[in-house]
Amino acid sequence: MTTYPSEIWEPSSDRHTATGKLYSEAARDHLWMHFTRHSVFEDHADGGLGHTVPIITRGEGYRIWDDRGNEYIDGLAGLFVTNVGHGRTEIADAMAAQARELAFFPLWSYAHPRAIELAERLAHNAPGDLNRVFFTTGGGEAVETAWKLAKQYFKLTGKPTKHKVISRTIAYHGTPQGALSLTGITPARIPFEPLVPGAFKVPNTNFYRAPEHLREDEKAFGRWAADRIEEAILMEGPDSVAAVFLEPVQNSGGCFPPPPGYFERVREICDEYDVLLVSDEVICAFGRIGSMFACTDFGYVPDIITSAKGVTSGYAPLGLMIAHDRLFEPFTEGTTFFPHGYTWGGHPVSCAAAMANLDIFDREGLNDHVKENAPKFRAALERLLDLPIVGDVRGAGYFYGIELVKDKATRETFDDGEAERLLRGFLSKALFDAGLYCRADDRGDPVVQLAPPLIIGPAEFDEVENRLRGVLTEASNHI
Repeated sequence: MTTYPSEIWEPSSDRHTATGKLYSEAARDHLWMHFTRHSVFEDHADGGLGHTVPIITRGEGYRIWDDRGNEYIDGLAGLFVTNVGHGRTEIADAMAAQARELAFFPLWSYAHPRAIELAERLAHNAPGDLNRVFFTTGGGEAVETAWKLAKQYFKLTGKPTKHKVISRTIAYHGTPQGALSLTGITPARIPFEPLVPGAFKVPNTNFYRAPEHLREDEKAFGRWAADRIEEAILMEGPDSVAAVFLEPVQNSGGCFPPPPGYFERVREICDEYDVLLVSDEVICAFGRIGSMFACTDFGYVPDIITSAKGVTSGYAPLGLMIAHDRLFEPFTEGTTFFPHGYTWGGHPVSCAAAMANLDIFDREGLNDHVKENAPKFRAALERLLDLPIVGDVRGAGYFYGIELVKDKATRETFDDGEAERLLRGFLSKALFDAGLYCRADDRGDPVVQLAPPLIIGPAEFDEVENRLRGVLTEASNHI
């Protein structure tokens, strides 16, 4: 980590707002951050001082800098977002040119060139007959859109009772009320209940935590997990279930890849019971696993893809749903329409950013770069398995989770108090201090998650592993 001398940054006026406050103070006093415990930034009655709000001011490639000049590896691509890396001026230039030409126009019965071009490009990249693109402003809205489409589609095709949905435990699908119902993280749902009814959960594909009789046979475990979806459909009644929502690699819980044969079996189940298969690729699309869409990497064709994040590499907000042609057919006749939309969905500047972003993918061969280097990334992270606290390394492409355990032999995890001390009391700050921005997560068993920009390679893998090793070696002393 590089730290610049204090005389360079301490007096700098660009660290102050217009009122003369330090940015860190103004952030504490006025900014409501997302998924954040604000108590840690407040001074305490016993005289203890709150933490300073970290402020990131600049990015270049796979590195970011804070307002004090400290340099970090962006090991999470912002939030699984900046796939082509920071500081891509060609994307900024495309956005500026679009803003000068047409800053805004909605897609409500009208179209504009950038949305048309992008929809065509995405349809060409999508598998099978997924040719209809509906734009949103983010991933949660894309998931919400898919559930609403599934409900209306079955009403229009004579099956009005098919409205329920199935997703997996610990899975995260977004914060809107419908997407949150799909989310399998109980503490995330409880504060906002009652939610949209009709969402049911099945086991996820965490092979490390598989039932003991299946831990030696990954394919048998995959079949077992997929069959739980059929079981749920039969329990609720096939005439009531509209869709199954699955991430190709489940994020929450720490990067659960699909076991061999899992999606093949899920596809069979969905076809048998006339249930739509939604591939939620908000994180996994646009090279994160390798291909433009991760369902291609795992050999299945869904009925709907939802995505966001990497489509613009974060340079502007944009989400999307891509639907199979047959799902669009009922909307091509008479007065039928989909009464759903967003003011900012398919924003011209965001679409211009996406087109420039995808140009970089094509020019630099980023999809092939990920496919070539993913085994090397895995190998670098698997070197950490020699540490007593590291129980499992799992994931795919440039998307990995490192599960931390109390006892490696028995796979015993930490209790709530221990996990709190380990993750929030030590790891989050220690990793940042070591110059690595990533995620120490407790949604499920404690994990460290990595999803770096897709531009990095073996030298950077070694640098990430070295910084992780130093922190994880020390971690056992802070439980």
